[in-house]
Amino acid sequence: MKAQGGGDPDAGARLAEALRTGPFPVALRAALAARGLALHRVRHRLEQRGISVGVTSLSYWQRGIRRPDRPESLRAVTALEEVLDLPEHSLTRLLGPRTAADQPAARPLRSLAGPDSAPERLLAELEAPRDGGLHTVLQYERVEIDGDRRLAAREAQHVVRAHRDGVDRYVAIHCGEIGCDTGLVRVAGLENCRVGRVRRAPEAGVVAAELLFDARLAAGETAVLRYRFEDGTGEPSREYFRGFSYAGGGYVMQVAFDRAALPVRCRRFTRPSALAPPEYAADLTLNAHGTVHLVEPEIRPGHVGLNWDWD
Repeated sequence: MKAQGGGDPDAGARLAEALRTGPFPVALRAALAARGLALHRVRHRLEQRGISVGVTSLSYWQRGIRRPDRPESLRAVTALEEVLDLPEHSLTRLLGPRTAADQPAARPLRSLAGPDSAPERLLAELEAPRDGGLHTVLQYERVEIDGDRRLAAREAQHVVRAHRDGVDRYVAIHCGEIGCDTGLVRVAGLENCRVGRVRRAPEAGVVAAELLFDARLAAGETAVLRYRFEDGTGEPSREYFRGFSYAGGGYVMQVAFDRAALPVRCRRFTRPSALAPPEYAADLTLNAHGTVHLVEPEIRPGHVGLNWDWD
C-alpha cells in the first residue's frame, strides 16, 4: 500500500488498522483521509472508470447511514479500492463474504435460533435494531459447567465498534438448557455497562438484557464491556454454541468444567443454521484445569460451538 498525502503522519497507521478490523464506514473514511481526496474528486475518478456514484451516496457510505449492497454499488466499492490505492478486496471484505448468488454476509436471527425464535421476539420487545449498530471486534466468553453438569454461568468480555452514530447499548441474550427457570437467571454488568431492561421467554428458556453504555458512541468509536449471566437451572448441559448473524472480528470460547464432573469427550463444531446438522471440525482435549477452548479468528454467520459426552 503506497502512502499518499502529506497531512497527518498517523493517517497511514489508522488506515491499516481500519482495513484490518473495520467496519466498512470507518475504513472508507480512513482511506479518504489518508489519500486526501474530497468526495467530489472520488466521484470524478469513478466516472472516469465508467461508474456513476453520487457524492451523497459516498457520504452515506462513509457515515454508515447506508450500505453498498446492490451489484452496481459493489462494483463501485471494488473501483474505490483502485481509486484510493488500497489492496484488492480490502474494502469489499469488510462488507462480508458473499456466496455465488451475492447474498450478504448475514443470516436472519430466526435461521440461527429456529423458526419460532424467542430471541427475535425479545429483541422486538426491546425495540432493538437487527444488529444494534455494533460490530464485534473481539469477544471472549467463559462458560462454567457445575458439578451437576448444568450450565452454571457464562461471562463475556466484548469489544464492539459502532458503525453508526448514537449507539448507547448492547443487547445480550442468554439461552438456557431445557427446563431453564428464567425467573432465576440473573444478569450483571461487570465493567463499562449497567443493566437496563430485561425480558424473559420462560417457555423457551431465553433471557434478553440491555447493557447500557455510559455515553453514546459515534460511528467508529469502540467500547469494551464485561457482563455475566448466572443460571444453574435446567437439564444437564451437553453443548454450548454462539450464533452470529453477521461476519465480524475474533471470538474465543472457553468452557470450564467442575472437577467433580468432567466429560469424556469434547468436540468443536459449526453449523450454518439452527436446523442444520453440526459439522465437526476436531476433537479437543481437556487441560489439567478442566477447561477446553476454541478460537475463531474471523467470525462468519452461523453457529460455532463445543459439545461433549458425559459417558
